[in-house]
Amino acid sequence: MTVELAVVTPVVIVVALVVLNLMGFVEACAAFDQLALDAVVSQGVAPAGEQVQLASVEQVRASLAESLGREDRCEVEVSARSVDEGRKDTSFTVSPLLTRYVCTLSYHPWPRFLRMPGVTLEAPLTLRHERELVVDRYRPGVVI
Repeated sequence: MTVELAVVTPVVIVVALVVLNLMGFVEACAAFDQLALDAVVSQGVAPAGEQVQLASVEQVRASLAESLGREDRCEVEVSARSVDEGRKDTSFTVSPLLTRYVCTLSYHPWPRFLRMPGVTLEAPLTLRHERELVVDRYRPGVVI
């Protein structure tokens, strides 16, 4: 019975850590989806200060990272580009200022580092989740 316990205990601990990290990732994704929508609509459509795309991307990223509040496990990246970029025929556009925001959440599982005397191991896995939203930068509240 002692041998069985010694064999099963590490497996149970690993499975519990996987389940714990998976639940944390799902919870972070659910919060991230809602917060990304709110951040893009509030900050990306009409950014404070200079009305350029780079400023709006930084404001969306800062607002999203602050609202998410998981600096130890999550990293937030935001990119924006015009919807017409990459299209061959740009002669007719419905709205020339449609902007696609891509918000990316990178989740680092716990424990991230395992430090023992002389050895440091890092978790090789980072889970990623993306949320895309297309808005018109000069018509507040218009989400496509």
